[in-house]
Amino acid sequence: MNYPDHTFCIAPMMDRSDRHFRYFLRLISRHVLLYTEMITTSALIHGDWRKLLDYDVSEHPIALQLGGNDPQELAYGAGLAEQLGYDEVNINVGCPSNRVSSGSFGACLMAQPQLVAQCVNVMRRRVDLPITVKTRIGVDEQDSYEWLTRFVSTVANGGCRTFIIHARKAWLQGLSPKQNRELPPLRYDVVYRLKQDFPELEIVLNGGLSSVPQAQMQLNHVDGVMLGREVYRNPYLLATVDELFFADNTVPPSRHGVIKSYLPYIDAQLAQGVPLSRIMPHIMGLFQGLPGARGWRRELSNNPPARSLGKEIVERALLQINDQG
Repeated sequence: MNYPDHTFCIAPMMDRSDRHFRYFLRLISRHVLLYTEMITTSALIHGDWRKLLDYDVSEHPIALQLGGNDPQELAYGAGLAEQLGYDEVNINVGCPSNRVSSGSFGACLMAQPQLVAQCVNVMRRRVDLPITVKTRIGVDEQDSYEWLTRFVSTVANGGCRTFIIHARKAWLQGLSPKQNRELPPLRYDVVYRLKQDFPELEIVLNGGLSSVPQAQMQLNHVDGVMLGREVYRNPYLLATVDELFFADNTVPPSRHGVIKSYLPYIDAQLAQGVPLSRIMPHIMGLFQGLPGARGWRRELSNNPPARSLGKEIVERALLQINDQG
């Protein structure tokens, strides 16, 4: 079984990690591991699974994140992922939203480690893809280190080799998903200790990472890092990642080069009927921190109803940028 390289991963983000954003990020970095936004097994069973799982071949390496709690349904989703050529399937055991919890999956599954282990085991018997788990360091009152190690040990016995750990606990009552990303304190020390106690497992740190240097420092303690919201806000931070994390000295494209490469994709998507509003938000952060970035975002926000004007809108927005890099 070939495992993708988890040294630097891009988090699954609802309403953000769609195929348009992933294609865009791949123009900046050739090596970071991309994750889909969470897709529920019920959506695959009852919906248009081909449309839900469609991606561009350039997105490799790419992992599918599934939400669900039924071993057979998760195995079905894993089978579809393998059929379509995904590189990994990840189980969401960390999302704290009410909608997810009401479906008895996400972070609430942390309280059922035997079920998670069974899901992993059944999925591994169905496919040859690696099955990984993204989780938290605790949920509600179940937040002791001993409880976490029992969870990890149980799920590892089910066949999971890679754990992506958001270094916060999840509160299922009283906090919104946004608050759950910010208010529970970060406990990197817990994740470091987990790696020390389970050296045979691959431990990836997630939560609160906001810069490439900060992410680099974590590799002294864990096997990999996962960034999410900061990459969405400032995607060009990935320009140095291939060299620093993957020893690839290929000169990264400039910001203007990235947009030049993305324009044909925009035109192709518009021709297929994809609305501009599905694409433009993903590129707004490209010039983050540069003169004219606000004007760039403003122009991209003023999307006319005409679908054929994607290239013109981007070129007009580029006029707001004073830096040609």
